[in-house]
Amino acid sequence: MRLSAVFAVAKKEVFQIVRDPFTLALALGMPMVMVLFFGLAIEFNLDRIPMAVFDGSKSSSSRDLIRTFSGSHYFIPKYVFSPTQALQILDEGAAHAALIIPPDYARELTQFSQGTVQVLVDGTDNSSAGSILGYLGGIQQMAIKKEFGDRAANPPLEVKTRFLYNPELNSRWFVVPGLAAVVIAILSILLTALTVAREWENGSMELLLGTPIRPVDIILGKLLPYCVMGLVAVLFVFVMSQLVFAVPFRGNFFLYILCCLIFITTYSAQGLVISVITRKQQLSMQIAMLSGLLPSVLLSGFIFPNEHMPDFFYYFTMLLPARWFIAISREIFLQGANFIEILPSFLMMCVLLAVMLFLATKKFKKDVEP
Repeated sequence: MRLSAVFAVAKKEVFQIVRDPFTLALALGMPMVMVLFFGLAIEFNLDRIPMAVFDGSKSSSSRDLIRTFSGSHYFIPKYVFSPTQALQILDEGAAHAALIIPPDYARELTQFSQGTVQVLVDGTDNSSAGSILGYLGGIQQMAIKKEFGDRAANPPLEVKTRFLYNPELNSRWFVVPGLAAVVIAILSILLTALTVAREWENGSMELLLGTPIRPVDIILGKLLPYCVMGLVAVLFVFVMSQLVFAVPFRGNFFLYILCCLIFITTYSAQGLVISVITRKQQLSMQIAMLSGLLPSVLLSGFIFPNEHMPDFFYYFTMLLPARWFIAISREIFLQGANFIEILPSFLMMCVLLAVMLFLATKKFKKDVEP
């Protein structure tokens, strides 16, 4: 490797990027748009859930129960005149749950200190159904305390739960650190795949391959500008995570930047491999989106935990750099993890980086025919 040759190729690539408004807009605009879009749109803590309510009792106890549901801010009551109408609203999708209070609810509370109500939940959306079931336990306890006060029977065992690292279970704290991996992956792989494929289509790559520069110098020279642009995107994401979403950062910033640099280089090298194989911009973009966006969002642990995937996909995701970087990002952001604690994930990213650089150099031969 000759540094002079690497910097010469990098300088040429910088001039090409500056002359291309689309590349600059993609590199500078995509991180901001994606972070705002995903950061604001993705919400795991559901609230304001529409609930059909039939009050057959029409008593003070039933009204207190309804106020408990609405006062939790998780449910918005929609009053109906019969259980049949409540089922109809569920069928139409106008409500995700229904509260059915029978006529003898108040009498049962007075005589037996135990009343029975029915809650119907729309099970077509698993995430909403799971959240509703999780809310019902807490609402039940609030209703019991409101109805009986000190007369409520004290359970022999009380379990108090405290959430570490994210006490309020704020979805933004979970999404934004992982979102950095998605933004960087898409940006890095798209930029390198498109720009190098454009050189193949324009014929300028053959001129570069005809020079005495070695393939490894070409690879490193082309990766260098895009790694710098990727780091700029990381800074965009980091600044927005602090100013817009107020996500705490408890780790070492320089360790985080080092991990980002390795991750950026890995996906940039993957983009080079795609461009060398396809040599067509349209095909390169399709493959880049298929191998960058979908795995980064669906298989990396960004939304769905890898531990709960089937065995085949659990081990398959070990081949994705995004899986390891998302784990590192969340641990550094929220837990303040040090280098020793992230070492397994860090080493896996280094191995995947070495593999991508080897494939890029192997494919990027000077004697490749156009």
